[in-house]
Amino acid sequence: MSAPVCLVVNPAAGGGRAGRLAPEAERALRAQGLTVRRVDTIHLDHARELAAEAAGRGETIVALSGDGMIGALADTLRLLPGAVLGVIPGGRGNDLARVLGIPDDREAAAAIIAAGHTRAVDLGIVESDEPEAGAGAGPGDGGRAFVGIASAGFDSDANRIANEAPAWLGGLVYVYGALGALVSWRPARFEIELEPPGERRAFTAFSVGAANSKMYGGGMRAAPDALLDDGLLEVVVLESVGKLRFLTRILPKVFKGTHVREPGVHVFRAREIALSADRPFTMYADGDPIGELPVRVRALQGAVTMIVPAQPGSAFSEG
Repeated sequence: MSAPVCLVVNPAAGGGRAGRLAPEAERALRAQGLTVRRVDTIHLDHARELAAEAAGRGETIVALSGDGMIGALADTLRLLPGAVLGVIPGGRGNDLARVLGIPDDREAAAAIIAAGHTRAVDLGIVESDEPEAGAGAGPGDGGRAFVGIASAGFDSDANRIANEAPAWLGGLVYVYGALGALVSWRPARFEIELEPPGERRAFTAFSVGAANSKMYGGGMRAAPDALLDDGLLEVVVLESVGKLRFLTRILPKVFKGTHVREPGVHVFRAREIALSADRPFTMYADGDPIGELPVRVRALQGAVTMIVPAQPGSAFSEG
């Protein structure tokens, strides 16, 4: 890869892990013969500004962060023709990197950046499904994009608790969030509309997820068959089950993706989903709040160009 690199660092990612790793990541990129300019973010909107500026300078944007900032950068770069995004894992979950096969090692990740293999990667986009509502608004077209999985219900409570958890828990914050949410959880009634085929369904359920990628929550394979290039969302519904069954049968199996074989877990595929519930929920994606129900979630096929390993495993429909 000959283009200069703008290394966008979220120093707070992973409880400060990305900030500590930044000098090592910068050295690793330079050791690959790359020209590197490092910039540190203050908040997500600042990261968007930095990415747009770097793209305008013809730089390849490389994120050292978790999935939240990667999603924000992808949301910005999808609107900028010719922009390219690379990833060096720096957060607590690093789920997109896991799916793509980018190792949690600065030298190995830098070598992938230098090799410069790119693929067009799908994004999901969340838009408010209420007239004139501003929730979920983002740059360009009234929605905000995400790279991983957008979900609501039980996941809303679990994400909120995980985000408030102490940094020393590391990747365990997601299990901590799930256990914390389980204590006070009561099922909700959700209605989904799938396009295609224009089908409406209603469930009393724990959660509904619209998956662009396979993983969330630090390695939970919530949507094991989701692909990053098929233009579709994998919609996963977990119907209401007893808390003990959820804790002993569902939650442990999410890490292998075998929970989808359990009774009461439904998987659909659609380009677009409308989601509403019988009480308020915040939808989360890539670990951050992205909208308030009711929402509409769409797949954006090939929305952003990303640097990926030469053999990115099962992330795409073709290796």
